[in-house]
Amino acid sequence: MKELIKNTEEKMNKTVAVLERDYKSIRAGRANASVLDRITVDYYGAPTPIQQMAAVSTPEPRVLMIQPWDASTLKTIEKAIQTSDIGINPQNDGRVIRLSFPPLTEERRKEIVKDVKKFAEDSKVAIRNTRRDAIEKLKALKKANTVTEDDVANGEKQIQNLTDKYCKEIDELAGIKEKEILEI
Repeated sequence: MKELIKNTEEKMNKTVAVLERDYKSIRAGRANASVLDRITVDYYGAPTPIQQMAAVSTPEPRVLMIQPWDASTLKTIEKAIQTSDIGINPQNDGRVIRLSFPPLTEERRKEIVKDVKKFAEDSKVAIRNTRRDAIEKLKALKKANTVTEDDVANGEKQIQNLTDKYCKEIDELAGIKEKEILEI
């Protein structure tokens, strides 16, 4: 039963980690290299993340600069950024690519906050599904007479405590991200 609780906690922890990664990729008006995390470039036939092909820096708060180690990849990196969904047009000067992040309008900020809330709600649903699966496994163990009814009740309580803990953590992460977006 301890193994079941441990696995449940690991799954819930992974859900929160995915949410954190998703939040990092949300463009919030500031230049942030993590918006490039999901973009891959066809580099000699292999999909390669931009960070593995170039130095990415933020010389100004709203500018991201990408300087490839191999100058011949400049055009392919530019094309990959253009075809991605980040919504920023790259500026290529022959040596580096610059991404200028425009300031967010109030309307766009509200849309982003809606996305933040949706990500949080989706993560909570995943946490609750993990809880449901764990409780079903507990009941199956009870049916197989491998655990007592007290063990099942104790296990359910532990699983519910984990669920509450991770849902609270998700709410806190969402609040921090919303505040970040609205304060820019």
